Amino acid sequence: MPKTKDRFLDATGSARPYVERAFTDEDVRKDLKSAFDTARDIYEELMGGRGATAVATRVATDKDLQDDIRRIVGELRDASERIQGKHDHKGRNTTLLLAGIALGVLFNPMTGPATRAWLKERIGGGDDDFTYQGGTGGNNNAGGGAAA
Repeated sequence: MPKTKDRFLDATGSARPYVERAFTDEDVRKDLKSAFDTARDIYEELMGGRGATAVATRVATDKDLQDDIRRIVGELRDASERIQGKHDHKGRNTTLLLAGIALGVLFNPMTGPATRAWLKERIGGGDDDFTYQGGTGGNNNAGGGAAA
């Protein structure tokens, strides 16, 4: 059976990337600090010599307190998502989607040639000096057929 020290080192080893991100990401630290400060204020306000029933009643009826608790939960959720890296992919995913759509339109056999001609006209000013022949360069007549 592993010692407690070994189990602790194994558990902390898997959490290391999250801890490092929490220490290096300014937004995570700001969210955690804000959530902690608000939680401390709520705790001090609630536990000012009151019993459990009085605290529960206050939480259930005080709208400002409920708003503070919602804000704490939101800040902790934001910090958790940032630590896990969930916020980092929104821009990348949008860019990849738009690039995929653009490539699909440009290289679609039905709409591609017309779209490329339209883009060439808009971007190149309608010059007909350059004509795209296709192929990979070199001898386009490698198949033995007549050149077009």
